[in-house]
Amino acid sequence: MKARTILRALLLAPVRLGYALWALLAFIAVGLGALLLLVALPGVERRRAAARGAARAFLRLAGLPLAVRFPERLPAGQCVVACNHASYLDGIVLTAALPPHFAFVIKREMAGVPLAGALLRRLGSEFVERFDKQRRSRDARRMLRHAARGYSLVFFPEGTFTRTPGLLKFHTGAFATATRAGCPLVPAVLRGTRRALPPSGALPRPGPLELELLLPMLPAPGATDHAVTELRERARAAILAALGEPDLTCCDDTDRPPDTAPARSVPASRP
Repeated sequence: MKARTILRALLLAPVRLGYALWALLAFIAVGLGALLLLVALPGVERRRAAARGAARAFLRLAGLPLAVRFPERLPAGQCVVACNHASYLDGIVLTAALPPHFAFVIKREMAGVPLAGALLRRLGSEFVERFDKQRRSRDARRMLRHAARGYSLVFFPEGTFTRTPGLLKFHTGAFATATRAGCPLVPAVLRGTRRALPPSGALPRPGPLELELLLPMLPAPGATDHAVTELRERARAAILAALGEPDLTCCDDTDRPPDTAPARSVPASRP
């Protein structure tokens, strides 16, 4: 049995390598086209549309068909989406799946990356400090001001992902924003991205992807710490039940910075 497994892996290796090269070429081709559009197009609305179209084109070319389950659960107005995080592919998938009036909150380190930082700003992205407490508090207050003005936001409340399947503990940013803005929070579950682009560094694989939107949750009245915690625990329990992966709370790194750090972004706007 072991010899058969090794032989099968050897036979599939050229196929997997070929797919990986194709996916890389598709990413570069689509990315360069999107880059030109983001630089040339006037107005954030047009740039958002270009980013969404590019994300959808890449997924199609890479053999990663995306299904969005229960899109009707997404409120027409302002809301906050909180989603599990499993792969560097997650940001691209959410960019393709969600309406372009959503914004990702991105770790501030990305602002200093040549070219990427400038492009993310062209998309109206928001950057959040993860390490300096004073700057982190200032950024959190800015996010709350944006939410109060009607922006819709997407968070990966785990803040990172691991090689081990499962759900890490949630930070409070998404839930504090929804509670203090008084808007619905929509838990969301991504499936298939960990297999498609493994955190372990293994070669990517084609296959179906799915984003399931769970029932919206209204925060408890009053912008209290208890209301924030209660909303966080309700959302995490719903995501954990729908995801069907282990609870990794006991294995979480308590020294991780408390802010979320999505890999990709779409621009902010009013709903």
